[in-house]
Amino acid sequence: MKEYAIIVAGGSGSRMNSSVPKQFMLLTGQPILMHTIAAFRQYSDLVSIILVLPGDQIEEWKRLCNEYAFGIKLQIVPGGPTRFHSVKNGLFLIEDHDSLVAIHDGVRPLVSPEIINNSFRMAYEHGTAIASTPLKESLRRIGKDDSAVVDRSKYRLIQTPQTFRTNLIIEAFGCFEEDEGFTDDASVAERHGVKIHLFEGSYENIKITTPEDLVVAEALLQKKRATNS
Repeated sequence: MKEYAIIVAGGSGSRMNSSVPKQFMLLTGQPILMHTIAAFRQYSDLVSIILVLPGDQIEEWKRLCNEYAFGIKLQIVPGGPTRFHSVKNGLFLIEDHDSLVAIHDGVRPLVSPEIINNSFRMAYEHGTAIASTPLKESLRRIGKDDSAVVDRSKYRLIQTPQTFRTNLIIEAFGCFEEDEGFTDDASVAERHGVKIHLFEGSYENIKITTPEDLVVAEALLQKKRATNS
């Protein structure tokens, strides 16, 4: 069954205190987004990659590809006003609905080939596969005047990739015209009645949104390179 990856990169640099969009910020000397794309190519030469970027960032991306001699083949599609619309634009490029598609954040560059492989395998078997991790810290529910402890074993932190049989997720996105407060792709599928299956992600599969995240990602990437050398 053919495999696709939609990489959604629509962030700004506001929380990074930078005028550079966060997906274009450098991580060990290369834009973050290039690391993310390379992770999917490392997983397989056969996965078809669709990159969703804001329309006004596409030319800058092409310039960066020339500057860094980045030649991984992919399709580019302009994003929409929200992540929901951006993913929808990417999905509608896929003509083969009897396939699998992994939807992934452009600023999660440390996703491993093992996690990508597990996501496709589970989605093939169950229709959906959502990366998640247990909570490591205590959790409290905030009330109007007090707070109460919550059993953290009943909750999971959700990551990407979020992988689906393509026909299921395209049908789900096609049922909604507007972003109805969906928090991720799984919430769109779930609203449409699709059962969600979780699988084990990784604490290293971080989403880079703050300067502190970038420092952690640098350290993790250097550690990984040292281990593999």
